[in-house]
Amino acid sequence: MVEWDLDSLKTDYKKLRFSMRTAGLRKTSELWREEIREEKNKADRWERKFYEIRIEYLEANKGCQNKQLH
Repeated sequence: MVEWDLDSLKTDYKKLRFSMRTAGLRKTSELWREEIREEKNKADRWERKFYEIRIEYLEANKGCQNKQLH
């Protein structure tokens, strides 16, 4: 009985370790912070690009509207 429990625990432990590896849970907290920082930087770059394009679009449309009024 005890031997079976030990084998079962070993199997469960191996499965857990494999799951952690595949899920990326073995990263250190510093690696997680770095990854989060990188993702935030990417999001900030996309947001800035969106606003730049939006401003260009609005300025271009404003020029078109002024031409239509005259």
